[in-house]
Amino acid sequence: GLFVWHLKNTGMRQIPCQFVHLCRVANDRLITFQYFNFLKRMYVTQYNKDLSQRAKPKSDLVASPFRELQQLDQEKKVIHKISPISPVHPPLSETSNRNGLREMKSAAEIEDSITPVRAESKEDRQWKEMKLRLEDLPGILARLSKIKLTALVVSTASAGFAMAPVPFDLTCFVLASLGTGLASCAANSINQFFEVPFDSNMNRTKNRPLVRGQISPLLAVCFAASCGVPGIALLTLGVNPLTGALGAFNIFLYTCCYTPMKRMSIANTWVGAVVGAIPPIMGWTAATGSLDAGALLLGGILYSWQFPHFNALSWGLREDYSRGGYCMMSVTHPGLCRRVALRHCLALIGLSTAAPVLDITTWTFPVISLPINLYISYLGFRFYRDADRSSSRKLFFCSLWHLPMLLLVMFTCKKSFLEKEDKGDLLGGNHGRAMEIRLP
Repeated sequence: GLFVWHLKNTGMRQIPCQFVHLCRVANDRLITFQYFNFLKRMYVTQYNKDLSQRAKPKSDLVASPFRELQQLDQEKKVIHKISPISPVHPPLSETSNRNGLREMKSAAEIEDSITPVRAESKEDRQWKEMKLRLEDLPGILARLSKIKLTALVVSTASAGFAMAPVPFDLTCFVLASLGTGLASCAANSINQFFEVPFDSNMNRTKNRPLVRGQISPLLAVCFAASCGVPGIALLTLGVNPLTGALGAFNIFLYTCCYTPMKRMSIANTWVGAVVGAIPPIMGWTAATGSLDAGALLLGGILYSWQFPHFNALSWGLREDYSRGGYCMMSVTHPGLCRRVALRHCLALIGLSTAAPVLDITTWTFPVISLPINLYISYLGFRFYRDADRSSSRKLFFCSLWHLPMLLLVMFTCKKSFLEKEDKGDLLGGNHGRAMEIRLP
């Protein structure tokens, strides 16, 4: 009994050790799943050596299409020489290679037919360096200096010169007009130089020369300097220092005050109106050499006229101004934009009435100018009431012919220099007689 009990105890103790030993032996002798896969891969590799030759490296993306076509031709030749063997279960790499070759073959055929069209489209879309031709330079500089706006500035300065109560001097008139035009070209060129990144966002200004890169910024600055310096010199030395000082002040006001204020405050419209009111004053001072009530009246007419003109224009360009980052009344204060336009339309009637009071025109001027002033005031009222694109366009186009007609009527009704001279002599003679009476 003791012997049996001893055998049982020793057997129970050795069972775990024997179990571990049996597991190790089984792992060494049995064929596992991984070993079976290894044998399968070896079999496929040994009996399908020609399939492994079809594996081709990835084509370089930077390679030209001609190299790709050469590689495709070589692959076609290799495929025809090798006899394909289709196993029961082809590996994944073979199917992917076949599909890739078919796609590349079809892409090569399509590319052969589309290559010239694609090359042309790529050439059209590429960035090209703009070459400046000499025959295009006058037109580019004319757009850089805003030639239409410069012509308007020169015409208002000429109107101020013509309205002055002095004899007409042709040489002084030519020098004053030329100097004013050069100063306007310089101011407009500097304005475009500063506003290139903002003009590129607006449909109205995206085709300007500096935005399109037709000329370099250095050339634009040189053109502005070559216009501004001679222009101010002509006004100062050829006309009089007062007119030259007004021209220099206007360039400074337009480039250094009005231009940056367009992105800061709606007060830029009032500053811009002052800039537009100075040219007729310059014409008056060029003829008389002094600042009189007539010069201030002409400046006041130009000052008031610009509000219905510009406010109506900016109303149709609100999206553009908002996209460009400009702070305009039509964008931020639309109600104020319409009210200001209507106020200054009515102010033109009062300024026209003040002309004969200041002894600049006869009393026929306010009577003849009343219909056109009432008409622009009516359009200003419609713009204030309707606040739509149609009313703003009508007001803007009316302002284009209103100003030249008003200045023309003012010139035809102005008092001649001889009448004022006779009146002055008459007053001087009466004053002499009174002195003679007072003398014993």
